[in-house]
Amino acid sequence: MIYKKFGGNGENVSALGFGAMRLPMIKVGEEDFVDEDKAVSVMQKAFDLGVNYVDTAPGYCNKKSEAAVGKAIKGRRDNILLSTKNPISNNSGDDWLKRLEGSLQNLETDYIDYYHFWGIGLEAFKSWQGLEFGPIEAALKAKEEGMIKHISFSYHDAPENFKPIADSGIFDSVLMQYNMLDRSNEENFAYACVKGLGTVAMGPVGGGNLGSPSDVIQSILGVKTKSTAEMALRFVLSNENVHIALSGMNTMEMVNENVSVASRAGQLTPDEKQRLNEMMDKYKKFAELYCTGCDYCKPCPQGIEIGYLFKLMNQHRVYGLTDVARGAYSGVVNGWSWIKSADASKCTACGECEKKCPQKLPIIEQLKETHTALS
Repeated sequence: MIYKKFGGNGENVSALGFGAMRLPMIKVGEEDFVDEDKAVSVMQKAFDLGVNYVDTAPGYCNKKSEAAVGKAIKGRRDNILLSTKNPISNNSGDDWLKRLEGSLQNLETDYIDYYHFWGIGLEAFKSWQGLEFGPIEAALKAKEEGMIKHISFSYHDAPENFKPIADSGIFDSVLMQYNMLDRSNEENFAYACVKGLGTVAMGPVGGGNLGSPSDVIQSILGVKTKSTAEMALRFVLSNENVHIALSGMNTMEMVNENVSVASRAGQLTPDEKQRLNEMMDKYKKFAELYCTGCDYCKPCPQGIEIGYLFKLMNQHRVYGLTDVARGAYSGVVNGWSWIKSADASKCTACGECEKKCPQKLPIIEQLKETHTALS
């Protein structure tokens, strides 16, 4: 296993982190539970192979992930860097501490190494400034009392809103999306390192999407690999500004494959990386002919998340990830995803979106194409 210094903290972290968002599950009656025997075995296998960073959250795996992680780290606590998150629902510092205490109880531990403000954006961060005892004050108190060692945040806001949060001096590490198809945070990873933050990349295999068979992506790679998932992970690990690639793993096979990739001394040669970046830029420009994702078209009166549905359409049309795109479309329009949208056929051709689109795209026609292709 390759280890790196985690920002300014001086701790050695494994290049591969264990994401406990997709643990093996079983159904008991009408409810889904973590298959704890399998989950603990898979996590401990990763620990035995050198993974020393595990990330969970209160809502993962039908709210059962933290308890499974707690069992997996029992007897190994001093050797594992534990990360979880606070799903901030209001500006009360007291409520923030109650949620922290709930996670400590679930995890059966008395401290958390990296405790994240979950999915914060710039506006939320600004709203916490100047409060008498808000989330920031609660986090500082928890750190002072030893309940958490490091204050962290996971980031889903627009890339251009990142720097003021990183500049605050409050946080020790950040968790952000980054993979071959989504490089929007690339500059933010570099900036985070300049500011001394540890960096963790979530979704290195695109939530599993880049592990799906795709002739297009294989041709983009231009180098021989066992799978597109392997190359996707190598791409993320080859970025010197990424300290940890966080991968959701639920089988021994996945653990063995990912550990093998993360144990390579060199991920991509400079020539391979240059070719890959050039090809991804080319395909990105091709995708932007259909939509740049600026979201100026919002809001749609019918509740259609136009930019996101077009992103799925690009996965199908540009990258050949048709099955992935259809599965995601079904999840979005049927309420199974955290992103909610009416299906594209609900468009009434009112034209409001086309008036606002800076590219003057034929959105109404493209929505029809999207529904036909993905429904």
